[in-house]
Amino acid sequence: VQLQASGGGLVQAGGSLRLACVASGQLVQWYALGWFRQAPGKEREFVAALNWRGDETRVEDSVKDRFTISRDSDKHTVFLQMNSLRPEDAAVYYCAAAGGIPRVSTTPDFWGQGTLVTVSS
Repeated sequence: VQLQASGGGLVQAGGSLRLACVASGQLVQWYALGWFRQAPGKEREFVAALNWRGDETRVEDSVKDRFTISRDSDKHTVFLQMNSLRPEDAAVYYCAAAGGIPRVSTTPDFWGQGTLVTVSS
């Protein structure tokens, strides 16, 4: 499984960004997909995940009212819509894949390269 993330950039506090991650490889449409982030000097942390059907999600509490995870109809792309961004949301965001939500939200089997999100105050 290969994961290609995009959509990062510089945004002012209060603004929005939409990240995308294209998954390719065998049986990828059956994988749960998710997002993690890592800020400078901090550990990588879970952000959001959804199952292969896209009808079950898990979202970290600090972003659940501002971030939305979704998946396109062919199941190969996962999106992270980020609204009301705060300086503390600045990080490198990584997409991930695994066989189910419990695993993708803790110890994913596959990682994509990161995309940098910078939030100016």
